[in-house]
Amino acid sequence: MFWARVTALTVVLLTGLWIGSGYLRPSTYAPPARTDSGKPAFRVNVADVGVSEHSRRYVITGRTQSDQRVIVSARTNGLVTRVAVRRGSLVKPGDLIAELSDEAREANVTQARARLAQRAAELEARESLAKRGNYPTLNLEQLRAEKQAAEALLATAEAELLRAAILAPIAGLVNDLPAEVGQTMQSGAAVAELIAPDPMLAVVELPERRLAGVRVGDPAEIRLVTGETRQGKVRFVARRPGGVTRTYRVDVEFANPDGAIADGIAAEVALVLAPVPAARVPRSALTFSAEGQLGLRIVDAGNIVQFVPVTLVDDEETHLWVSGLSGTTRVITRGQEFIREGQKVEAVPESGT
Repeated sequence: MFWARVTALTVVLLTGLWIGSGYLRPSTYAPPARTDSGKPAFRVNVADVGVSEHSRRYVITGRTQSDQRVIVSARTNGLVTRVAVRRGSLVKPGDLIAELSDEAREANVTQARARLAQRAAELEARESLAKRGNYPTLNLEQLRAEKQAAEALLATAEAELLRAAILAPIAGLVNDLPAEVGQTMQSGAAVAELIAPDPMLAVVELPERRLAGVRVGDPAEIRLVTGETRQGKVRFVARRPGGVTRTYRVDVEFANPDGAIADGIAAEVALVLAPVPAARVPRSALTFSAEGQLGLRIVDAGNIVQFVPVTLVDDEETHLWVSGLSGTTRVITRGQEFIREGQKVEAVPESGT
């Protein structure tokens, strides 16, 4: 009986000491933050977001196009007597492409030269007589006019003779050659098509909402459907929309010295737009205000929630680039849908979750 009472007393004393130890030792428990009403503050995750210069990329599909494309036409009538090139030939300015039959053009030149010589001799003889007073000076003006007319006739005949030789106006590749030996050509008929493969253009149509960010000289990357990639730069930005689509033509120039890139190949053009101040935020941080405005909820130094409207600048797989923030801001990344502006919250760094 005695030992039972001793045991019970010992248990009571030990229990009392254990309970009292909680009051004697300092506690490491931190109570949750409370609002002015005494309720615990809602816990949200935040991330420090800074603003930096961001170069946007805009990818759009287009096609390659030769910088120069010329349809070489006959400038006079005649029969094709010679074709000096073939499809795929490389030509330089002034190279012969085809020749047309003479059609008495050489004879016309000879006749015009003879007439000019006659008019020049007559004028010289009459001027000699006029100096001696044996010919009226007034009639010399008519002879001079006749000589000038003969000179013009000779120039016309020589020009017509030169038109029989069809020459390349640019350096390039013979892409098409409809002219054949023996074929009758009328003035204006197509003889050959020349394209200049270097430089090559990648042509895209830009919607009007993207036009403001594109400048002549901006860098660009061209990825062809064949798998090749080339670096280029914007050479031309249209200032007037074309067609019913209301899009603006943009030409991106890139080098093609070996002519390996053909005309009309489908290509993806990544335009590197002018850098703008922007902040990179997780997609989950984006929300809407009570009025339906797109933006971010942030917390200030006192952990009070505020709403900042933003504008989308660029899109990545997991993050977005937005404008509208300034400096370094604590952006709410989780929990922003369950709070309102002006509410005090408990901000927990995103890295700690």
